[in-house]
Amino acid sequence: MAGTNGGRPSIYPTLLYADAKTAIRQLTEALGFTELSVYEGEDGSVLHAELVQGNGGVMIGSKGHGGVFDTAMKGAGPSGVYVVVDDVDAHHRRAVDHGAEILMPPTDQDYGSRDYMARDTEGNIWSFGTYAPEIDA
Repeated sequence: MAGTNGGRPSIYPTLLYADAKTAIRQLTEALGFTELSVYEGEDGSVLHAELVQGNGGVMIGSKGHGGVFDTAMKGAGPSGVYVVVDDVDAHHRRAVDHGAEILMPPTDQDYGSRDYMARDTEGNIWSFGTYAPEIDA
C-alpha cells in the first residue's frame, strides 16, 4: 500500500483558496512546507499545486476556476490538517517569526504528543505536533 513505508503518501488533503498564491507563500515561509510543483492558468490562478513536508503532502488550488471539485467545495468551511514535525518548538518559532496566527502555543498533550495550532490566511486550521501513530500495512 502506498504511503506505509516512506514511499508516496496515500492521502493528500486538498484545499482551495481565494488567494492560493498567498496561501502557498504562508505555508512555505511560515509553516515550513516545500513547494513541489505549481501549475498556473493563463490568468495567473493556481490550478494545482503540491506542497510537501516530511513524507506527506497537501494539494492547493484556486477557488472559482470551475470543475467538479471546485463546484463540490463551493461554500465549504475551513478545514483542519494535522502535520507531524520533529521539533514542535522550533517549528512554532518559525511560524511566529513569519506572523502566523497562533491559536494554541506548543502544549504537551495527555496522549503523549506536543502540539501547536495555527490558522492560515483563509481560516484553515493547521496543527503541528509529534503524534505519529504506526500504521500496519
